[in-house]
Amino acid sequence: MHLFRRHAALTAVAGTAAAAALMLAPTSAAADGVVPYLSHFHTISTIASTVPANGDQNPYGVVVIPATVGTEYAGNVLVSNFNNKKNLQGTGSTIVQVTPGGRVTLFARITSAMLAGRCPGGAGLTTALVILPGGWVVVGSTPSRNGQVATSSAGCLIVLGNRGRVRETFTGNGINGPWDATSFSWGAFSDLFVTNVLNGTAAANGAIVHRGTVLRLRLFLCGNMPPALLSTTTIGSGFATQSSSTAFVLGPTGVGLSRGGILYVADTINSAIDAIPNAITRPTSAGTGTTITANGHISGPLGMTIAPDGDILTVNGNNGFIVETFPVGARKGFQVATRLLDNTGSPPGAGALFGVTIAPGGSGVYYVDNNQNTLRLLHAP
Repeated sequence: MHLFRRHAALTAVAGTAAAAALMLAPTSAAADGVVPYLSHFHTISTIASTVPANGDQNPYGVVVIPATVGTEYAGNVLVSNFNNKKNLQGTGSTIVQVTPGGRVTLFARITSAMLAGRCPGGAGLTTALVILPGGWVVVGSTPSRNGQVATSSAGCLIVLGNRGRVRETFTGNGINGPWDATSFSWGAFSDLFVTNVLNGTAAANGAIVHRGTVLRLRLFLCGNMPPALLSTTTIGSGFATQSSSTAFVLGPTGVGLSRGGILYVADTINSAIDAIPNAITRPTSAGTGTTITANGHISGPLGMTIAPDGDILTVNGNNGFIVETFPVGARKGFQVATRLLDNTGSPPGAGALFGVTIAPGGSGVYYVDNNQNTLRLLHAP
C-alpha cells in the first residue's frame, strides 16, 4: 500500500457550501510540518446504491476485498445491510459486492434456515464486517424482531466462505450485540476485535449503562476448514451504551488497530476516542483505556479506520463529518482535519455514516451513507 509521506507544504483546499471542503483546526498541523491524510482528497463520488433486490436498507459495514478468491474480487467492496425493506432496524440479511465502477451483485443473503439454532435472534447485520485470509468473511448480527432494542437478541458472529455461504457462527463467550470489528492476521492465526453493545442495555429502558465491551477472539485458520475459535478475551469493558428509539442502540462502535498494537475505540456516547494498549497480547481488560481525544470536532463517532500514515479517521453520527486525529507524538489527540461527507437529513448528516475504510493504495476513503443507501468515495479529483 502506498503511504502518503508527511511533508511541510500544506495543501490548501477550496470547496462549496454543499461539498463543505476540508477544514483545518485553527492551530493546524502546518506548524509541525505535517499534512493531514484527508487533505489529499477533495471530491465525493457516489459509487452505487447498496439496496439489493430484496429491498434491504441502511448500509452499515464496509470492507475492501484484498484478494480474488471464490466469488470475491480484489478491489471490490463488501457492504452489509442492517435494515430490511420495511426499514426495521436489526432485520437486514444481505451483503452486497460493489465494483469500483458501481456494478452491484449479491454476495450473500443469510436466511433464518441457515442460522437455525446457531444465532440467537437470527440476522440483523451490523458494521462488524471483516475479511480474513482465505476470503473468510465475518459479519456481526445484532437482530431484532420489530426494529427496537426491546426485542433484540444477543446475536452472533457469522462466518461465511468466499462464495457467500454460511459456514459457522460464534455465539456466547461475551458476544452480546456485536456492533463493529477489525482484525489482525499473522501466519495461521487471526485476532478479531469486536465491540458489544447489548449487555444490560435493553433492560435499562433508555438509561445509560456502562457495560459495553471489546472482545478479542483468537482464531486458527487451516485451509478450507472454517476458522477455529481458540480463545475469547475481554480486553475492554465499562463503555457507555444506551438504547434509542431512532438509532436502535448507542455504544462503542468503530475500532482500529495501530501498527504498535494499540486498539482505538470510538466511544459514541462520550464523543471520544479511547485507546486500549497491548491489544494483541493483553490477558485482561483495560477498562475503557485512555482517552486520546474527546469532543471538539468529534460528535457521536461511529465508524473508524486507520489511515496509511497511522492517523485515526472517525465518522460522526451526529453531523455527517469525518474527523482525522493524530494518535501519537507532541500533537497526540490533535483533531487535525474534518470533512463533511453528508449534509442530508434532519439535522443534517445525523445518522448517515457508519462503515468507513481506506480505498486500495491509500487512494481515498470508502464510506456508506445511510441517508442515501449508497456507497461513496472521498478521493482526489
